[in-house]
Amino acid sequence: MKKFIETLKNCWKIEDLRQRLLITLLFTAIYRFGSFVVLPGINPGMLQKLQSQTAGGLMSLLDMFSGGGFSHASIFALGIMPYISASIVMQLLAVAVPYFQKMQREGESGRKKINWYTRVLTVAILLFQAPSYLINLKNQASQALASGISWSVFIIPATIILAAGSMFILWLGERITDKGVGNGISLIIMIGIIARLPQAFVQEVGSRFTAISGGGLVMFIVEILILYFVVCASILLVQGTRKVPVQYAKRLVGNKQYGGARQYIPLKLFAANVMPIIFAQALMFIPLAIVQYQSENASWLVQNLMDTRSMLYNVIYVILVIAFTYFYTAITLNPTQMAEDMKRNNGFIPGVKPGKDTAEYIDTVMSRITFPGSLFIAFIAIMPALTGFLNVQREFSQFFGGTSLLILVGVVIDTLQQIESYLLMRHYDGLLNSGRTRSGAVSAY
Repeated sequence: MKKFIETLKNCWKIEDLRQRLLITLLFTAIYRFGSFVVLPGINPGMLQKLQSQTAGGLMSLLDMFSGGGFSHASIFALGIMPYISASIVMQLLAVAVPYFQKMQREGESGRKKINWYTRVLTVAILLFQAPSYLINLKNQASQALASGISWSVFIIPATIILAAGSMFILWLGERITDKGVGNGISLIIMIGIIARLPQAFVQEVGSRFTAISGGGLVMFIVEILILYFVVCASILLVQGTRKVPVQYAKRLVGNKQYGGARQYIPLKLFAANVMPIIFAQALMFIPLAIVQYQSENASWLVQNLMDTRSMLYNVIYVILVIAFTYFYTAITLNPTQMAEDMKRNNGFIPGVKPGKDTAEYIDTVMSRITFPGSLFIAFIAIMPALTGFLNVQREFSQFFGGTSLLILVGVVIDTLQQIESYLLMRHYDGLLNSGRTRSGAVSAY
Protein backbone atom coordinates (compact mmCIF):
# COMPACT_ATOMS: atom_id res chain seq x y z
CA MET A 1 0.00 0.00 0.00
CA LYS A 2 2.88 2.35 0.80
CA LYS A 3 4.46 1.67 -2.59
CA PHE A 4 1.14 2.34 -4.32
CA ILE A 5 0.73 5.71 -2.55
CA GLU A 6 4.32 6.60 -3.46
CA THR A 7 3.61 5.73 -7.09
CA LEU A 8 0.56 8.02 -7.11
CA LYS A 9 2.73 10.83 -5.76
CA ASN A 10 5.26 10.21 -8.53
CA CYS A 11 2.47 10.34 -11.12
CA TRP A 12 1.40 13.72 -9.75
CA LYS A 13 4.96 15.07 -9.88
CA ILE A 14 5.21 14.54 -13.66
CA GLU A 15 3.38 17.52 -15.16
CA ASP A 16 2.63 15.90 -18.54
CA LEU A 17 1.34 12.70 -16.93
CA ARG A 18 -0.70 14.69 -14.40
CA GLN A 19 -2.40 16.66 -17.17
CA ARG A 20 -3.12 13.51 -19.15
CA LEU A 21 -4.65 11.79 -16.13
CA LEU A 22 -6.85 14.80 -15.35
CA ILE A 23 -8.00 15.04 -18.98
CA THR A 24 -8.83 11.33 -18.96
CA LEU A 25 -10.87 11.70 -15.76
CA LEU A 26 -12.67 14.77 -17.14
CA PHE A 27 -13.69 13.11 -20.42
CA THR A 28 -14.78 9.88 -18.74
CA ALA A 29 -16.85 11.95 -16.28
CA ILE A 30 -18.51 13.71 -19.23
CA TYR A 31 -19.32 10.32 -20.73
CA ARG A 32 -20.84 9.04 -17.50
CA PHE A 33 -22.87 12.24 -17.10
CA GLY A 34 -24.23 11.91 -20.65
CA SER A 35 -25.34 8.35 -19.93
CA PHE A 36 -28.00 9.77 -17.60
CA VAL A 37 -29.20 12.59 -19.87
CA VAL A 38 -32.57 11.33 -21.13
CA LEU A 39 -33.83 11.97 -24.66
CA PRO A 40 -35.92 15.17 -24.86
CA GLY A 41 -39.62 14.42 -24.41
CA ILE A 42 -39.10 11.16 -22.47
CA ASN A 43 -40.23 10.77 -18.87
CA PRO A 44 -37.50 8.71 -17.10
CA GLY A 45 -39.96 7.60 -14.42
CA MET A 46 -41.96 5.58 -16.98
CA LEU A 47 -39.14 3.34 -18.22
CA GLN A 48 -39.58 0.43 -15.80
CA LYS A 49 -40.56 -2.01 -18.53
CA LEU A 50 -37.58 -1.04 -20.67
CA GLN A 51 -35.25 -1.52 -17.70
CA SER A 52 -36.73 -4.93 -16.90
CA GLN A 53 -36.25 -5.89 -20.56
CA THR A 54 -32.51 -5.21 -20.24
CA ALA A 55 -32.15 -7.24 -17.05
CA GLY A 56 -30.95 -10.38 -18.87
CA GLY A 57 -29.83 -11.93 -22.13
CA LEU A 58 -28.29 -9.98 -24.99
CA MET A 59 -30.17 -6.87 -23.92
CA SER A 60 -28.17 -6.75 -20.69
CA LEU A 61 -24.93 -6.88 -22.70
CA LEU A 62 -26.10 -3.99 -24.86
CA ASP A 63 -26.97 -2.02 -21.75
CA MET A 64 -23.59 -2.82 -20.22
CA PHE A 65 -21.62 -1.69 -23.27
CA SER A 66 -23.61 1.56 -23.35
CA GLY A 67 -22.86 2.27 -19.69
CA GLY A 68 -26.53 1.90 -18.71
CA GLY A 69 -27.66 4.46 -21.30
CA PHE A 70 -29.70 1.87 -23.20
CA SER A 71 -32.07 1.17 -20.31
CA HIS A 72 -32.32 4.87 -19.38
CA ALA A 73 -33.21 6.05 -22.92
CA SER A 74 -30.30 8.46 -22.77
CA ILE A 75 -28.68 10.41 -25.59
CA PHE A 76 -25.81 7.86 -25.36
CA ALA A 77 -28.15 4.86 -25.55
CA LEU A 78 -26.43 3.28 -28.57
CA GLY A 79 -22.96 3.73 -27.11
CA ILE A 80 -19.77 3.08 -29.03
CA MET A 81 -20.75 -0.37 -30.36
CA PRO A 82 -21.87 0.91 -33.83
CA TYR A 83 -18.33 2.19 -34.37
CA ILE A 84 -16.89 -1.14 -33.19
CA SER A 85 -19.16 -2.98 -35.66
CA ALA A 86 -18.10 -0.66 -38.48
CA SER A 87 -14.43 -1.18 -37.61
CA ILE A 88 -14.86 -4.95 -37.71
CA VAL A 89 -16.50 -4.73 -41.13
CA MET A 90 -13.64 -2.56 -42.41
CA GLN A 91 -11.08 -5.05 -41.10
CA LEU A 92 -12.83 -7.83 -42.99
CA LEU A 93 -12.95 -5.70 -46.15
CA ALA A 94 -9.24 -4.96 -45.81
CA VAL A 95 -8.64 -8.71 -46.04
CA ALA A 96 -11.15 -9.65 -48.73
CA VAL A 97 -11.38 -6.62 -51.05
CA PRO A 98 -8.28 -5.65 -53.13
CA TYR A 99 -9.23 -1.94 -53.09
CA PHE A 100 -9.08 -1.80 -49.30
CA GLN A 101 -5.98 -4.04 -49.24
CA LYS A 102 -4.17 -1.50 -51.41
CA MET A 103 -5.44 1.31 -49.20
CA GLN A 104 -4.11 -0.42 -46.10
CA ARG A 105 -0.63 -0.61 -47.62
CA GLU A 106 -0.52 3.14 -48.32
CA GLY A 107 0.65 3.99 -44.82
CA GLU A 108 -0.68 7.05 -42.99
CA SER A 109 -2.74 8.34 -45.94
CA GLY A 110 -4.37 4.93 -46.35
CA ARG A 111 -5.14 4.77 -42.64
CA LYS A 112 -6.89 8.14 -42.81
CA LYS A 113 -9.01 6.97 -45.75
CA ILE A 114 -9.98 3.78 -43.90
CA ASN A 115 -10.90 5.84 -40.82
CA TRP A 116 -13.11 8.06 -42.99
CA TYR A 117 -14.90 5.05 -44.47
CA THR A 118 -15.30 3.62 -40.97
CA ARG A 119 -17.03 6.79 -39.80
CA VAL A 120 -19.34 6.84 -42.81
CA LEU A 121 -20.26 3.22 -42.15
CA THR A 122 -20.79 4.05 -38.46
CA VAL A 123 -23.31 6.76 -39.37
CA ALA A 124 -25.10 4.32 -41.72
CA ILE A 125 -25.33 1.74 -38.91
CA LEU A 126 -26.59 4.40 -36.51
CA LEU A 127 -29.31 5.50 -38.92
CA PHE A 128 -30.52 1.89 -38.90
CA GLN A 129 -30.11 1.12 -35.20
CA ALA A 130 -31.53 4.38 -33.84
CA PRO A 131 -35.05 3.92 -35.35
CA SER A 132 -34.99 0.26 -34.23
CA TYR A 133 -34.18 1.36 -30.69
CA LEU A 134 -36.94 3.99 -30.75
CA ILE A 135 -39.49 1.47 -32.05
CA ASN A 136 -38.58 -0.83 -29.17
CA LEU A 137 -38.85 2.13 -26.78
CA LYS A 138 -42.34 2.84 -28.07
CA ASN A 139 -43.40 -0.80 -27.60
CA GLN A 140 -41.94 -1.01 -24.10
CA ALA A 141 -42.75 2.46 -22.76
CA SER A 142 -45.14 4.30 -25.05
CA GLN A 143 -46.50 6.20 -22.04
CA ALA A 144 -43.04 7.65 -21.39
CA LEU A 145 -43.40 10.15 -24.24
CA ALA A 146 -44.67 13.54 -23.14
CA SER A 147 -48.29 14.28 -23.99
CA GLY A 148 -48.91 16.27 -27.13
CA ILE A 149 -45.89 14.77 -28.95
CA SER A 150 -46.52 12.26 -31.74
CA TRP A 151 -44.16 9.29 -32.04
CA SER A 152 -43.99 9.80 -35.81
CA VAL A 153 -42.73 13.34 -35.23
CA PHE A 154 -40.52 12.40 -32.26
CA ILE A 155 -38.60 9.64 -34.07
CA ILE A 156 -36.81 11.94 -36.55
CA PRO A 157 -35.10 14.34 -34.09
CA ALA A 158 -34.54 11.46 -31.64
CA THR A 159 -32.72 9.49 -34.36
CA ILE A 160 -30.47 12.48 -35.03
CA ILE A 161 -29.79 12.92 -31.30
CA LEU A 162 -28.91 9.24 -30.81
CA ALA A 163 -26.59 9.24 -33.83
CA ALA A 164 -24.96 12.48 -32.68
CA GLY A 165 -24.56 11.04 -29.17
CA SER A 166 -22.66 8.00 -30.43
CA MET A 167 -20.44 10.14 -32.66
CA PHE A 168 -19.76 12.43 -29.68
CA ILE A 169 -18.65 9.37 -27.67
CA LEU A 170 -16.31 8.50 -30.53
CA TRP A 171 -14.91 12.05 -30.42
CA LEU A 172 -14.38 11.74 -26.65
CA GLY A 173 -12.53 8.47 -27.14
CA GLU A 174 -10.21 9.99 -29.74
CA ARG A 175 -9.49 12.97 -27.50
CA ILE A 176 -8.60 10.62 -24.63
CA THR A 177 -6.22 8.75 -26.93
CA ASP A 178 -4.56 11.98 -28.10
CA LYS A 179 -4.57 14.03 -24.89
CA GLY A 180 -5.09 11.48 -22.12
CA VAL A 181 -3.78 8.07 -21.03
CA GLY A 182 -4.69 4.78 -22.68
CA ASN A 183 -6.83 3.86 -25.64
CA GLY A 184 -9.84 6.20 -25.41
CA ILE A 185 -12.45 3.97 -27.03
CA SER A 186 -11.38 1.00 -24.94
CA LEU A 187 -11.47 3.11 -21.78
CA ILE A 188 -15.00 4.28 -22.55
CA ILE A 189 -16.17 0.69 -23.01
CA MET A 190 -14.42 -0.30 -19.78
CA ILE A 191 -16.01 2.56 -17.82
CA GLY A 192 -19.45 1.50 -19.04
CA ILE A 193 -18.80 -2.10 -17.96
CA ILE A 194 -17.25 -1.36 -14.59
CA ALA A 195 -20.08 1.05 -13.72
CA ARG A 196 -22.32 -2.03 -13.37
CA LEU A 197 -19.93 -3.90 -11.07
CA PRO A 198 -20.87 -2.37 -7.64
CA GLN A 199 -24.61 -2.95 -8.12
CA ALA A 200 -24.05 -6.46 -9.49
CA PHE A 201 -21.73 -7.32 -6.58
CA VAL A 202 -24.22 -6.11 -3.96
CA GLN A 203 -27.02 -8.10 -5.61
CA GLU A 204 -24.85 -11.22 -5.67
CA VAL A 205 -23.90 -10.90 -2.01
CA GLY A 206 -27.54 -10.37 -1.09
CA SER A 207 -28.66 -13.42 -3.07
CA ARG A 208 -26.06 -15.63 -1.39
CA PHE A 209 -27.02 -14.64 2.15
CA THR A 210 -30.79 -14.30 1.78
CA ALA A 211 -31.88 -17.04 -0.61
CA ILE A 212 -32.69 -20.43 0.90
CA SER A 213 -30.49 -22.29 -1.60
CA GLY A 214 -27.94 -19.50 -1.92
CA GLY A 215 -25.18 -21.43 -0.19
CA GLY A 216 -24.15 -18.65 2.19
CA LEU A 217 -20.54 -17.69 2.85
CA VAL A 218 -19.04 -20.96 1.58
CA MET A 219 -20.56 -20.68 -1.90
CA PHE A 220 -19.64 -17.01 -2.06
CA ILE A 221 -15.99 -17.84 -1.31
CA VAL A 222 -16.05 -20.59 -3.96
CA GLU A 223 -17.52 -18.09 -6.38
CA ILE A 224 -14.78 -15.53 -5.69
CA LEU A 225 -12.08 -18.21 -6.13
CA ILE A 226 -13.55 -19.15 -9.51
CA LEU A 227 -13.63 -15.49 -10.47
CA TYR A 228 -9.96 -15.17 -9.48
CA PHE A 229 -9.07 -18.18 -11.64
CA VAL A 230 -10.95 -16.76 -14.63
CA VAL A 231 -9.26 -13.37 -14.22
CA CYS A 232 -5.83 -15.05 -14.19
CA ALA A 233 -6.79 -17.04 -17.29
CA SER A 234 -7.94 -13.85 -19.00
CA ILE A 235 -4.62 -12.17 -18.20
CA LEU A 236 -2.86 -15.17 -19.75
CA LEU A 237 -5.01 -14.81 -22.86
CA VAL A 238 -4.53 -11.05 -23.18
CA GLN A 239 -0.77 -11.37 -22.68
CA GLY A 240 -0.48 -14.71 -24.48
CA THR A 241 2.33 -13.73 -26.83
CA ARG A 242 4.92 -16.31 -25.80
CA LYS A 243 6.87 -17.95 -28.61
CA VAL A 244 6.39 -21.67 -29.15
CA PRO A 245 9.48 -23.86 -28.54
CA VAL A 246 10.62 -26.00 -31.46
CA GLN A 247 10.63 -29.03 -29.15
CA TYR A 248 6.90 -28.53 -28.53
CA ALA A 249 6.32 -28.10 -32.25
CA LYS A 250 8.15 -31.41 -32.82
CA ARG A 251 5.62 -33.25 -30.67
CA LEU A 252 2.78 -31.61 -32.56
CA VAL A 253 4.02 -32.25 -36.11
CA GLY A 254 6.02 -35.44 -35.83
CA ASN A 255 9.43 -36.72 -34.87
CA LYS A 256 12.21 -34.63 -36.39
CA GLN A 257 15.85 -34.32 -35.43
CA TYR A 258 16.93 -31.11 -33.76
CA GLY A 259 20.09 -29.88 -32.18
CA GLY A 260 20.54 -29.73 -28.46
CA ALA A 261 20.08 -25.96 -28.24
CA ARG A 262 16.65 -24.68 -27.29
CA GLN A 263 15.28 -22.92 -30.38
CA TYR A 264 12.07 -21.02 -31.12
CA ILE A 265 9.81 -20.40 -34.04
CA PRO A 266 7.99 -17.03 -34.21
CA LEU A 267 4.48 -18.29 -33.45
CA LYS A 268 2.10 -17.26 -30.68
CA LEU A 269 -0.24 -19.48 -28.71
CA PHE A 270 -3.00 -16.84 -28.82
CA ALA A 271 -2.16 -14.97 -32.03
CA ALA A 272 -5.78 -13.83 -32.47
CA ASN A 273 -5.92 -12.45 -28.90
CA VAL A 274 -9.46 -11.30 -27.92
CA MET A 275 -10.63 -10.46 -31.43
CA PRO A 276 -12.49 -13.78 -32.04
CA ILE A 277 -14.76 -13.09 -29.06
CA ILE A 278 -15.44 -9.53 -30.22
CA PHE A 279 -16.22 -10.74 -33.77
CA ALA A 280 -18.48 -13.56 -32.51
CA GLN A 281 -20.29 -11.28 -30.05
CA ALA A 282 -20.98 -8.77 -32.81
CA LEU A 283 -22.61 -11.50 -34.93
CA MET A 284 -24.68 -12.74 -31.98
CA PHE A 285 -26.33 -9.30 -31.80
CA ILE A 286 -27.89 -9.85 -35.26
CA PRO A 287 -31.11 -11.51 -33.92
CA LEU A 288 -31.84 -8.29 -32.01
CA ALA A 289 -31.77 -6.30 -35.25
CA ILE A 290 -33.99 -8.85 -36.99
CA VAL A 291 -36.78 -8.77 -34.39
CA GLN A 292 -36.19 -5.15 -33.33
CA TYR A 293 -35.56 -6.19 -29.71
CA GLN A 294 -38.98 -7.85 -29.44
CA SER A 295 -38.23 -11.12 -27.64
CA GLU A 296 -41.81 -11.60 -26.41
CA ASN A 297 -43.35 -12.19 -29.84
CA ALA A 298 -40.29 -13.82 -31.37
CA SER A 299 -40.06 -17.47 -32.33
CA TRP A 300 -38.47 -20.15 -30.12
CA LEU A 301 -35.31 -20.00 -32.23
CA VAL A 302 -34.86 -16.24 -31.88
CA GLN A 303 -35.67 -16.33 -28.16
CA ASN A 304 -32.93 -18.91 -27.58
CA LEU A 305 -30.48 -16.91 -29.67
CA MET A 306 -31.16 -13.93 -27.41
CA ASP A 307 -30.73 -15.92 -24.18
CA THR A 308 -27.04 -15.91 -23.25
CA ARG A 309 -27.53 -18.98 -21.02
CA SER A 310 -29.38 -21.14 -23.53
CA MET A 311 -27.70 -24.22 -25.02
CA LEU A 312 -28.32 -23.10 -28.61
CA TYR A 313 -26.78 -19.66 -28.05
CA ASN A 314 -23.62 -21.02 -26.45
CA VAL A 315 -23.10 -23.81 -28.99
CA ILE A 316 -23.28 -21.30 -31.85
CA TYR A 317 -21.13 -18.88 -29.85
CA VAL A 318 -18.40 -21.50 -29.35
CA ILE A 319 -18.44 -22.45 -33.03
CA LEU A 320 -18.12 -18.80 -34.06
CA VAL A 321 -15.28 -18.17 -31.59
CA ILE A 322 -13.31 -21.19 -32.86
CA ALA A 323 -13.96 -20.25 -36.51
CA PHE A 324 -12.93 -16.62 -35.98
CA THR A 325 -9.82 -17.76 -34.08
CA TYR A 326 -8.65 -19.68 -37.14
CA PHE A 327 -9.70 -16.83 -39.44
CA TYR A 328 -7.97 -14.06 -37.50
CA THR A 329 -4.84 -16.17 -36.99
CA ALA A 330 -4.71 -16.84 -40.73
CA ILE A 331 -4.87 -13.13 -41.62
CA THR A 332 -2.43 -12.19 -38.84
CA LEU A 333 0.30 -14.76 -39.55
CA ASN A 334 1.37 -15.52 -43.13
CA PRO A 335 3.47 -18.76 -43.20
CA THR A 336 4.78 -18.07 -46.72
CA GLN A 337 5.96 -14.58 -45.77
CA MET A 338 7.51 -15.89 -42.56
CA ALA A 339 9.38 -18.60 -44.49
CA GLU A 340 10.67 -16.04 -46.99
CA ASP A 341 11.82 -13.72 -44.20
CA MET A 342 13.65 -16.57 -42.47
CA LYS A 343 15.37 -17.56 -45.73
CA ARG A 344 16.33 -13.95 -46.50
CA ASN A 345 17.91 -13.58 -43.05
CA ASN A 346 19.73 -16.96 -43.26
CA GLY A 347 17.40 -18.45 -40.68
CA PHE A 348 16.04 -21.99 -40.79
CA ILE A 349 14.24 -24.67 -38.80
CA PRO A 350 16.57 -27.64 -38.21
CA GLY A 351 15.42 -30.69 -40.18
CA VAL A 352 13.15 -28.68 -42.52
CA LYS A 353 14.17 -27.42 -45.96
CA PRO A 354 13.93 -23.65 -46.49
CA GLY A 355 11.20 -22.21 -48.69
CA LYS A 356 8.02 -24.15 -49.40
CA ASP A 357 8.71 -26.94 -46.88
CA THR A 358 9.28 -24.39 -44.12
CA ALA A 359 6.04 -22.58 -45.01
CA GLU A 360 4.09 -25.86 -44.91
CA TYR A 361 5.73 -26.82 -41.63
CA ILE A 362 4.88 -23.47 -40.01
CA ASP A 363 1.31 -23.67 -41.34
CA THR A 364 0.89 -27.16 -39.85
CA VAL A 365 2.25 -26.11 -36.47
CA MET A 366 0.15 -22.95 -36.50
CA SER A 367 -3.03 -24.90 -37.26
CA ARG A 368 -2.40 -27.38 -34.48
CA ILE A 369 -1.55 -24.87 -31.77
CA THR A 370 -4.50 -22.71 -32.82
CA PHE A 371 -6.99 -25.46 -31.92
CA PRO A 372 -6.21 -25.69 -28.18
CA GLY A 373 -5.91 -21.90 -28.13
CA SER A 374 -9.37 -21.54 -29.70
CA LEU A 375 -10.86 -23.96 -27.14
CA PHE A 376 -9.33 -21.89 -24.32
CA ILE A 377 -10.77 -18.68 -25.79
CA ALA A 378 -14.17 -20.36 -26.21
CA PHE A 379 -14.06 -21.53 -22.58
CA ILE A 380 -13.45 -17.96 -21.38
CA ALA A 381 -16.24 -16.75 -23.67
CA ILE A 382 -18.94 -19.05 -22.24
CA MET A 383 -17.90 -18.81 -18.58
CA PRO A 384 -20.79 -16.39 -17.80
CA ALA A 385 -23.22 -19.09 -18.96
CA LEU A 386 -21.45 -21.85 -17.02
CA THR A 387 -21.76 -19.84 -13.80
CA GLY A 388 -25.52 -20.34 -14.11
CA PHE A 389 -24.99 -23.85 -12.67
CA LEU A 390 -23.76 -22.15 -9.47
CA ASN A 391 -26.84 -19.89 -9.34
CA VAL A 392 -24.73 -16.78 -9.92
CA GLN A 393 -26.88 -13.74 -10.67
CA ARG A 394 -26.98 -12.79 -14.35
CA GLU A 395 -25.52 -9.32 -13.89
CA PHE A 396 -22.60 -10.52 -11.79
CA SER A 397 -21.97 -13.55 -14.05
CA GLN A 398 -21.04 -11.22 -16.92
CA PHE A 399 -17.80 -10.44 -15.06
CA PHE A 400 -16.76 -14.11 -15.06
CA GLY A 401 -15.59 -14.10 -18.66
CA GLY A 402 -16.68 -13.26 -22.16
CA THR A 403 -16.09 -9.91 -23.82
CA SER A 404 -16.62 -7.82 -20.69
CA LEU A 405 -13.88 -9.42 -18.55
CA LEU A 406 -11.36 -9.53 -21.40
CA ILE A 407 -12.00 -5.85 -22.11
CA LEU A 408 -11.45 -4.97 -18.45
CA VAL A 409 -8.21 -6.94 -18.26
CA GLY A 410 -6.87 -5.71 -21.59
CA VAL A 411 -7.62 -2.04 -20.97
CA VAL A 412 -6.24 -2.04 -17.42
CA ILE A 413 -2.97 -3.66 -18.51
CA ASP A 414 -2.60 -1.37 -21.52
CA THR A 415 -3.25 1.75 -19.42
CA LEU A 416 -0.80 0.62 -16.72
CA GLN A 417 1.86 0.10 -19.37
CA GLN A 418 1.42 3.66 -20.65
CA ILE A 419 1.57 5.13 -17.14
CA GLU A 420 4.67 3.08 -16.31
CA SER A 421 6.39 4.25 -19.50
CA TYR A 422 6.04 7.84 -18.25
CA LEU A 423 7.33 6.86 -14.81
CA LEU A 424 10.30 4.90 -16.12
CA MET A 425 11.30 7.71 -18.48
CA ARG A 426 11.53 9.98 -15.42
CA HIS A 427 13.43 7.25 -13.50
CA TYR A 428 10.55 6.51 -11.12
CA ASP A 429 9.45 3.04 -10.04
CA GLY A 430 6.46 1.59 -11.87
CA LEU A 431 3.15 0.40 -10.48
CA LEU A 432 4.35 -3.15 -9.83
CA ASN A 433 7.24 -4.45 -7.75
CA SER A 434 9.25 -5.16 -10.89
CA GLY A 435 8.78 -1.60 -12.07
CA ARG A 436 7.03 -2.63 -15.28
CA THR A 437 4.13 -4.71 -16.52
CA ARG A 438 4.63 -7.59 -18.92
CA SER A 439 4.76 -6.61 -22.55
CA GLY A 440 2.23 -7.88 -25.00
CA ALA A 441 -0.96 -6.45 -23.58
CA VAL A 442 -3.54 -5.25 -26.02
CA SER A 443 -6.41 -2.82 -25.62
CA ALA A 444 -9.95 -4.02 -25.92
CA TYR A 445 -10.10 -2.51 -29.32
